[in-house]
Amino acid sequence: MRDGDLDRVRALPLFSGCSSDTFRTLTGGAFLQRFPAGTTLLLEGDQVDFLYVLLDGIVELEGSWNDKETTLAILRPVSTFILAAVVLDADGLMSARTVERSDILMLSGAAIRRVMSEDARFAVAVAEEMAGCYRGLVRSLKNQKLRGGLERLANYLITQRHRQGADLTFTLPHEKRTLASLLGMTPENLSRSLAALADYGVEVHGPSVTITRPAALERLAKPDPLIDNHQPVSDGVTGKAQRERWPLGDGRSRAA
Repeated sequence: MRDGDLDRVRALPLFSGCSSDTFRTLTGGAFLQRFPAGTTLLLEGDQVDFLYVLLDGIVELEGSWNDKETTLAILRPVSTFILAAVVLDADGLMSARTVERSDILMLSGAAIRRVMSEDARFAVAVAEEMAGCYRGLVRSLKNQKLRGGLERLANYLITQRHRQGADLTFTLPHEKRTLASLLGMTPENLSRSLAALADYGVEVHGPSVTITRPAALERLAKPDPLIDNHQPVSDGVTGKAQRERWPLGDGRSRAA
């Protein structure tokens, strides 16, 4: 592994507070591999032997049941995934595949569990990361259960606008098939909902979206900090816990 890759992993909040000895133990048996697009990294139900750290590329997390599939999350660098299964030494509940060529670091699950009992700061960091993941899941469940498809889409567009600099014109980060799955919609329902949002000042041209009447869209969406997180994308490395603490940044969340 290159020193630069180790530095990027070390900067993650999950690892930044642990001792040097702990970090050497965690990365000593790790290996970095480049996977082409479309590679299945893990199938749901598989035994999880590694914690995955996405350093470059994009990874899609998926679930399936009764010949149906859905997208659960789209990950971008630098992200960890399958942490809960690693901590519990349990089978994975999600499948993971690369969307584009990706560099992924794999850390031994057994080493992570052992080090958690030896390094209290690392154990706390793991607990905080998983708490952040849990809060994100609660937000997602509330979004799915309390809002209709049109409201979910409106809030998604508002979130993307804030995350991409608050300009009135921004780019959808995913193809529409994937976006529909993320929002719990069919591609046909997504197309109809995008057309319906034209009455609220939403103009869509391919992946480009322009919101000409943001106040009208917000009246429809009714964004709520107890569901939505409008943290903008930054150059700093953040984990799930840090994103949940935004915007106060002092260990408390506006939604706590």
